[in-house]
Amino acid sequence: MKVLGSKVNFLGLEKENSNYYDSKIVVVPVPFEKNIPRDKGTAAGPFEVLKASRRIERYDEEQNSEICFEEGIATLSPLDFSKLSITKSLDKLYTTAARLINDGKFIAALGGEHTIAYPFIKAYYENYTGLSILQIDAHSGLKDKALFSHECVMAYVAEFCERIVQVGVRAQSKDENEFRKRNGIRTFYAREIKMGMYGENWQEMAARILSENVYITFDLDGFDPSVLSATGRPEPGGLFWDETLNLLKIVCHDKNIVGIDITGLVPSKSNGSSNYTAAKLLYKILNYASM
Repeated sequence: MKVLGSKVNFLGLEKENSNYYDSKIVVVPVPFEKNIPRDKGTAAGPFEVLKASRRIERYDEEQNSEICFEEGIATLSPLDFSKLSITKSLDKLYTTAARLINDGKFIAALGGEHTIAYPFIKAYYENYTGLSILQIDAHSGLKDKALFSHECVMAYVAEFCERIVQVGVRAQSKDENEFRKRNGIRTFYAREIKMGMYGENWQEMAARILSENVYITFDLDGFDPSVLSATGRPEPGGLFWDETLNLLKIVCHDKNIVGIDITGLVPSKSNGSSNYTAAKLLYKILNYASM
């Protein structure tokens, strides 16, 4: 597969640490954005995350590791969806994911809108027994499935995946809440986390619900806007940096993380810090997942 060079790839890695064949990790830029009139701008997200990543220190002091050198991180050339329908675009993503999994790669997908999670999760579900999903998000993503979009992506995932754990939700419809209860989706609402309703060790509680093999889908509006505000639908009362990383660290330590996606960034010229935060988040998860 064609990969990006050091001037534009994730972390600005040289060829010896970013070629496809030697790298265990593959970052997949997915500038996919369709049917999201309220969230325009997510297609530019992957490029700004890659750009911002080149300012990140490659040494992770928490893990005492340099995962980019130890395992290698290749960055694929961005996929083109300009002439494709939603269905064909998702088929293209599924085919790409299936090939990467077959090649033994750990996928880190960068969206784009949250809809891209579906084909990646589907491909992983077909390759890992009892796959569960950790969804960090301000929104449930469980709306009516009449029109395939980011607002109903998790409803489609729930058709085949029986174990979904949502963290940080604080905006959902009544119908979504009913769907969640019918399908046994466990939701840790942001407000209830802050009220202490799950206790001080809520991260451990969430991790215990997940199965051994876990896919992480992270919509950046899961963060409180004070942490990251450049999203299509920022919601007050969200998750903070340290508590989120503590959750991710615990899950990555206790479970087998098979793949991840990070979506929802709407880059802003006046708010470059959000781009960097998204890039830093990705690198932290990659370091945690390698534990």
